Amino acid sequence: MNFIALRMLTGDRAKYLGLIFAIAFSTFLLENQTSIFAGILKRSGHPVVDLTDAEVWVMDPATQYFEETKALKDTDLARVRGVPGVDYAVRLFKGLPTARTLAGRFASCTVLGLDDATLTGAPRRMLLGSWESLREPQAVIVDEAGFRLLFPGAPLRLGDTLELNDRKVRIAGISDALPQFVNFPIIHARYSEAVQFQGRERKQLTFVLVRPVPGVTPADLARRIEAETGLRARTTGEFLWDCIRYYLRNTGIPVNFGITIVIAVIVGLVVSGQTFHLFTVENLRQFGALKAIGVTNARLAGMVLLQALLVWFIGYGLGTGLAAAFFEVTRHNIPTRHITLLWQNVVGVGGLMLLVVLGASLLSLRRVLVLEPAIVFRG
Repeated sequence: MNFIALRMLTGDRAKYLGLIFAIAFSTFLLENQTSIFAGILKRSGHPVVDLTDAEVWVMDPATQYFEETKALKDTDLARVRGVPGVDYAVRLFKGLPTARTLAGRFASCTVLGLDDATLTGAPRRMLLGSWESLREPQAVIVDEAGFRLLFPGAPLRLGDTLELNDRKVRIAGISDALPQFVNFPIIHARYSEAVQFQGRERKQLTFVLVRPVPGVTPADLARRIEAETGLRARTTGEFLWDCIRYYLRNTGIPVNFGITIVIAVIVGLVVSGQTFHLFTVENLRQFGALKAIGVTNARLAGMVLLQALLVWFIGYGLGTGLAAAFFEVTRHNIPTRHITLLWQNVVGVGGLMLLVVLGASLLSLRRVLVLEPAIVFRG
């Protein structure tokens, strides 16, 4: 019976290929859009997870996410250090000055000023140079994407000069920093120099980076700091999700990607369901003949489900292969780096498309179960 079911499925090549194409296209579209959606949202929290030395972030109570900050007082650093359970607390400056090359090219950039003594938060993934070179005078580290933006066509190299707020600095290292939501060049420098790259303000301390002593969890220490200082303290994981939720609430990203995902589901459901229904209707005589020779409804249902599962397996496999090929090609590009096909998306889309195919087959199955065997003898 299974062989007969497969012969019935592949007998009409046009409908058979149409079913597979509908499932493959929907699978590709869903995996593509959901992975890009997740990758973009992850970028909003990359500045947080890229600073691997920080376990607790302390900020002004009004600060909602990494890009929108209100400076702290210098005395707040001492207050945080006085909280029981703090192993160390260091300052971090974040600014958005304009970097200019000697050739006249310029770009807004994200400058991170690291504690002069410890260089806590220095990039650990280096392509050229080392993060210890930040201890040298007028030395900065630029990420690869930023270097290629400021020096288009030039090979990665050290020693080039940048001008930040009329101050000349030397590129002493090139990092492989995680890309941010806004693709600005990312520059690391010492705190004492980074604050000079921005217009001088009364308060310039953006964040305090804290690590707890052994035996104290980051979450417990964060609650302690909030209670004793009145400042906002978030663990790295909490602050990461704060950034993601901010972009979900205040940008059009969820709506735009949501529309595409809904369209993909509708295409998969309507096209595959309609095609499968027409396929079943056109084969009612064959199903009637099988009923006439004694094949049970349960066996007929198994045949229809086998056809549906085969179509899902082939279509889903082709769609996933296309999505994997797409991300393999684009992951080498600077603008789309670190946007990959996530296994969670593959599993989730596979389950969703399986439900779509099974739903379409169940709608068609009703015609088979109520079928009278006598239909085979009618004109």
